[in-house]
Amino acid sequence: MNFKSLFKNIYPHLISLVVFLIIGFIYFQPVLEGKQLRKGDTINALGYKKEIMDFRKTTGEDPLWTNSMFGGMPAYQITVEYKAKFMQYFKALLQLETPSPVRYLILYLIGFYILMISLRVNPWLAIGGAIAYAFSTYFIIIIGAGHLWKVNALAFIPPALAGILLAFRGKYLTGGLLAAFFLILEIYSNHIQMTYYFLITVLCVAAYEFYYRYKQKELKQFFTAIGVLSIAALLAIGVNISNLYNSYEYSKQTIRGKSELTIGKEHNKTSGLDRDYATQWSYGKQETLTLLIPNAKGGAGSPQEGMQLISYISGKQIKDVDSYYQIEPLKNHHYWGNQPFTAGPVYLGASLLFLFFLGLFVVRGRLKWGLLTASILAILLSWGHNFPSLTNFFFDYIPLYNKFRVVSSILVIVELCVPILAILAVKKIIEKPDILKQKVDLKYLKANILILPLLFTAGIALVLYLLPDTFLDFITQPENNYLAQIKSGNPNAIGFISQIQADIINARIAMFRADALRSIAFVLVTAALLIAFGKKLIKPNLLIAGIIVLILADLWPVNKRFVNNDNFVPKKELKVAFNPTQADFEILQNEYAHRPELKAMAQKAQQEYKKENPRASKVELAIVPFSILNQHSDYRVLNTSVQTFQNGSTSYYHKSIGGYHGAKLRRYQELIDYHITKNNEKVINMLNTKYIITPDKKKGNHASLNPDALGEAWIVPSYKMVNNPDEEIMALNSFDPAKEAIVDKRFASQLDGFDSKPDSLASITMESYAPNHIKYQFSASSEQLVVFSEIYYQPRWNAYVDGKKAKHFRANFVLRAMRVPAGKHQIDFKFEPKAFYTTEKISVASMILFFLLLTGSILYGIKNLIKESTVNE
Repeated sequence: MNFKSLFKNIYPHLISLVVFLIIGFIYFQPVLEGKQLRKGDTINALGYKKEIMDFRKTTGEDPLWTNSMFGGMPAYQITVEYKAKFMQYFKALLQLETPSPVRYLILYLIGFYILMISLRVNPWLAIGGAIAYAFSTYFIIIIGAGHLWKVNALAFIPPALAGILLAFRGKYLTGGLLAAFFLILEIYSNHIQMTYYFLITVLCVAAYEFYYRYKQKELKQFFTAIGVLSIAALLAIGVNISNLYNSYEYSKQTIRGKSELTIGKEHNKTSGLDRDYATQWSYGKQETLTLLIPNAKGGAGSPQEGMQLISYISGKQIKDVDSYYQIEPLKNHHYWGNQPFTAGPVYLGASLLFLFFLGLFVVRGRLKWGLLTASILAILLSWGHNFPSLTNFFFDYIPLYNKFRVVSSILVIVELCVPILAILAVKKIIEKPDILKQKVDLKYLKANILILPLLFTAGIALVLYLLPDTFLDFITQPENNYLAQIKSGNPNAIGFISQIQADIINARIAMFRADALRSIAFVLVTAALLIAFGKKLIKPNLLIAGIIVLILADLWPVNKRFVNNDNFVPKKELKVAFNPTQADFEILQNEYAHRPELKAMAQKAQQEYKKENPRASKVELAIVPFSILNQHSDYRVLNTSVQTFQNGSTSYYHKSIGGYHGAKLRRYQELIDYHITKNNEKVINMLNTKYIITPDKKKGNHASLNPDALGEAWIVPSYKMVNNPDEEIMALNSFDPAKEAIVDKRFASQLDGFDSKPDSLASITMESYAPNHIKYQFSASSEQLVVFSEIYYQPRWNAYVDGKKAKHFRANFVLRAMRVPAGKHQIDFKFEPKAFYTTEKISVASMILFFLLLTGSILYGIKNLIKESTVNE
C-alpha cells in the first residue's frame, strides 16, 4: 500500500478540518474565555425537561411521561434516551470534540464539505461551499436561539444528499452506506419537519433523474439506485423506529392531529394543525428579497415598532425617530415584515446568489433543474397565508404537510440548493474558463453569460435602491392600522403622527439602501473576479481564495448582527436555568408547613449536593429542595406573571397547567382556548391548581393558595352523559366538578349498572408519586366514581386495582375517571407503552444490521485496495 499517495489524498481534507476549527473558534471566540452561548429555547427546554432529568438521574430510567407542563404529556418529543443514542458517538466524532456552540458550526461545515467532495469539487473550493452553507444567516440564528434539534438535522442533510447523489451516479454501495449512515443521524436529530423538507428536495432531484434516465433508456440504473436508497432509508427508519413510531402515535392526539370538535372556525381546520396557527410565520412576498439584501425588511424584531415609537416620543423618552434609530443596541432590531416577530432575516449572500444564477447558465445536467425546482417551490410555500391557493392545496392534499408549523422555515431548502449550484458554477468555470465568453440568446440580442445573473442580483438591488418606496412597503399593516386609528380619534394629532410616519419610512429606507449598496458591491466584485479569471489575469487557486474571502466577508458581518459576543455569558450564569422567585419560595414554605418530612428530605439532599459540589453557589443550593418537592408531590401551578402558555420557567420548579411546547395534546389546547384563558375557575380547580402566581410590583411575584383546588383525586356522586366532544367541552361552562363528572357517551358501557350511594366516610388519597406511576389509597363502603386530576391518554396508561388491571375512561374532556368497588383498595396508574419497548428491540436489530453491512463493505474495500496495491507493485 502506497502510504505516501494515501497521505497526499488525505492531506487537503485534514487542512480543511483545521480551517473549519479556526473559523468556528474565531466566530464563537468567547468560548475560549470559558463563556457559553445563552440560547433562549434551550433554556426554556430545561424548564420542561427538569422533571424527566431528575427522574432519570434518580432511577436511571426514562419515565416517558411528564406532568411538568400542560397537566401532563408523553415525553417522546421532549427528551428520551432511545437505544439509537449509540449513534451520538459518531456525531461527537464529527464535532471534533469541540465545545458548544462551535460544535454545531463544525457539523454544518463538515456535512456540506462531504457533499461537495462527493460532487468532485476541488477540496479548497469545497471549503468555500461549506462556509456558504454554514453561514447562511438562518443557520447561525437558530444556533443562537437554541433550536438544536433543527441545527443537527440540517447539518446531516448535505452528507445524506451526497449518498443519494452517489447512488444515482451508479456508486450504489458507497452511496447507499453514506445515505444510510447520515439519514440515521438526521432522523435521530428528531426534527421531522426538516426531514420532510429534505424529502421534498430529494423528490425534486429524483424526478429529473428519472426523466434523464428515461430519455437515455437507462431506467434499470435509476431503479437500482432507488432500490439501494430504499434499503438505506429502511435501515435509517429501523434504527429510529422507536422515536418515529411512538411520536407518530402521539401526534394523532396532539395539535398536529385532527380535532374532534366541529364548533369553531371550520375553514381553519385541517387533518393536522389549524391553518392560522401553522401559517402564522409566513414569509412576506417582498420579504423574499432578504435572500439578496439582508435589510430588505429590517433585522430582528416585531412589526409593531411604530406603535412603540409613538409612545416613546409622546412620553419624551426619546427625542425623535432618528435618535431612536441611532441607538447602538437596537441597530439591528428594526423589523417591518409580515411575521409576528423574527430573530433575523434569511440571507444567502449576494455573491452566492449571483453565482447561483450564473450556475443556471453554465452548469449542465439534471441536478441543476432539481435544485432550481426545489428552490422555487420552497419560496412559494414559504409565503404561507400570503399565497393561500398553493398553501391550501398542500395543506389539503399533500400528505403530512399540515402537520408542520412555521412554513417560512421551508426556506432551508433554498439555503441548501443555492450554495450547491453556486459552487458547481465556480467548478465549471475553473474547468472551462472560456465559458465566460459565451453569449446567451435573448429575444432581440445576444448578451454575455454574466449579464443576466448581474441583472437578477445587482440590477434588482440597484432599481430598489433608486426607487425603494415604489416597489416596497416600509410601514407594516399593524402600524398603518394603529396610526389610522390615532388620526381618526384625534384630528389634532394628524400632523404629529404623519411626521413620525414619514420619519420612520425615511429611517427604514436609509437602512435598506445601505444594505442594497452593500449587495451590489459584493455582486460586482464577484463578477470582476470571474472576469479577471476569464482573461487569465489570475489563476484558479487565487479565484478560489477570492470566492472564499468574498463569501466570508459577505456573510460573517451579517450573522454578527444577530449572534455575536454579546450573546455569551459566564458559565456560572447558566448553571441554573431560571432563578427561583419569591413566589417559588412561598410555595416551598407552604408545602413544608403541611408536610414536614419534605423539609427533612430537602435538607439532606442539600447536604449531599454540597458534598458533591463544594463550589456550588447559594442559588444552586437553593433550588435543590424544589427537585425533592417535585418528586414527591402532584399539585399544579397557574403562573400569570409570565406568558402562561409560552414559557417553560414554571415547569422548572413546579408542575404547571401552562408550559412551552409545539406538540401539546389537542384536547388540552382546546381546554386552554375554551376555558383556561377565559378563567373558568371550575376547570382550573379540577386540574388541581393549588397555587396561582401573580405579579406583584412591590414584592415581586406572589403565590396565592387556591382553596378550591380539588386535589389529586376525588369522589363524585353523579355524572352527566353527553353525546359528542362539542357537548363535552361546552358542558364544562356550567358544572361543579366536585359533584359531577362529564362523560362522553362513547364510555357509557363503563357506567352500565353504576348506582352511586352516598358515603360520608369514603376517601381517596395519593400515596406516592412518580411521573409514570402514581399510587392511591381508596376506602368506601359502596362502589364509587372517582375522578383523577391526571390527563387521560390512551392507549398506554393502565389502571390497576389491588394489582389487577381495571378499566378507566375519560371525564371532564381531559381527565381520567374510573369506578372503584367498595372496600379498601390500592389503585395504581402506570404508563406502560409496550410499543416503545418493542420498537426499541427493532432499533437495536437495525443498528446491528447496519454495522454488519458497514463492516463488510469496509473489509471488502480494504481487500480491493491491497489487491490494487499489490498489482501496482
